[in-house]
Amino acid sequence: MTSFVVRRGGQVATAAELAPLAFAGYAHFTAMQVRGRRVRGLDLHLERLRSASVELFGTAVPDERVLAYLRAAIEAGPEDLSLTATVYSTAGEFTVAGPDAEVEVLVRTGPAASGPRGPLALSAVGHERVLPAVKHVGEVAKTYYLRQAVAQGFDDAAFVDRRGRLTEGSIWNLAFWDGAAVVWPEGEMLGGTTMGIVRRQLDRLGVAQRVQDVTPADLPALAGAVVMNSWTPGVAVHRIGDTPLPEAPAFVELLHRAYEAEPLISP
Repeated sequence: MTSFVVRRGGQVATAAELAPLAFAGYAHFTAMQVRGRRVRGLDLHLERLRSASVELFGTAVPDERVLAYLRAAIEAGPEDLSLTATVYSTAGEFTVAGPDAEVEVLVRTGPAASGPRGPLALSAVGHERVLPAVKHVGEVAKTYYLRQAVAQGFDDAAFVDRRGRLTEGSIWNLAFWDGAAVVWPEGEMLGGTTMGIVRRQLDRLGVAQRVQDVTPADLPALAGAVVMNSWTPGVAVHRIGDTPLPEAPAFVELLHRAYEAEPLISP
């Protein structure tokens, strides 16, 4: 019998162990889609957990232990599922960890997901995430601006930094198309694992890419835009703020093809 699980340090988590985490916000995580009990971009997920742990806690759980925790959770569930691995310190938040504080890994699984169908309309909101390179928990702004966007008739929000550049979405990376090359926005943001997969596979396919400043004023000259995250390598965006964008189905198909070229790997 298979089921979805919540495991702490490789063992089924108890309510007593989970209760403090329900009220804490000093942790980081990675999210992935598991297909046939295998994962794309496993190296990128491990690097994300490792680097973020060093940034937040000064130490990291060895990759071998993380892989063992992932395997145990995946083997306990169906072949296709969503998985989130969260890393936190037993010292909790609002405190400086002492020498006895350990870094733990919480793994949760759930139903497989593939993201919205799109196309999406995004509001353009002035916002910069704290520690943007870390996928940390407790970010109230992401949900707040999503709710505000929906209340205004949009599907989600895109963030504009203090220099007026579009950087990322609430839970998404942004990518643009100029008709010949993929354009990645310049700025401080979270480098998504799906983004990393797509970029390296586009290189292997010989598709032109570049990184540049993208402002709302630049949008009319572009031929398409998408959002991507662990759910999907591309959902078309047909409007950002008041500016319409072509849906560019060939661009969306290219990103999906690049993503699917990445091999699935067993942890």
